[in-house]
Amino acid sequence: MGQRMFVAITPPDEVREHLADFLAPRVGMTWIDPAQWHLTLAFLASVPEHRIDELVERLETAASRRHTCELALVGAGSFPAAERAAVLWLGLHVDGRDASGRDSLGAAETEVHRLAVNARAAATKIGAPPDGQRFVPHLTVARPRRPIEATKWLRVLDSYRGPTWELTEIDLVASYLGEGARRRPRYETVATIALGATVRVSEDAL
Repeated sequence: MGQRMFVAITPPDEVREHLADFLAPRVGMTWIDPAQWHLTLAFLASVPEHRIDELVERLETAASRRHTCELALVGAGSFPAAERAAVLWLGLHVDGRDASGRDSLGAAETEVHRLAVNARAAATKIGAPPDGQRFVPHLTVARPRRPIEATKWLRVLDSYRGPTWELTEIDLVASYLGEGARRRPRYETVATIALGATVRVSEDAL
């Protein structure tokens, strides 16, 4: 049995605090713990433990070719649909500059999507193919116990405009089902990988 893992963008503390303050007065929905908020680039159901180091190396190589860009949480959505929503999420606004230094929303959007493509390719090469779902950049904020009609909640979430932050790194995270508070998953960052630079392996994960 391999290790359950994911590659993700983790918003910085100030971004999570801003969103937590927005959600706190919105009663009637159980919001996900801010400590667990992330934007998944690739979900890996079973990574062979003896190949985790190789996965880190491949992610480092891929990330070294990617550029930083500015992100913000904005826009709302649900899976599978508002009429029977099982997941509520916030979307991602991406801004940045192209190689000539001009503002280029498209160039930055491409960087995030390329990060996802590269992460999935790295996982496939070490024998841990990710789920095959189309990449939709999002941060999950709620998982109702059963599907709901979520139109009113989507209106609330759609009014949110998060602060901008610079994406400079991605995380490789191990997920342990049922080991967190209230039997939630427990997450452990295995490695933090800088874009255009070298990897920092978490000492706690060694």
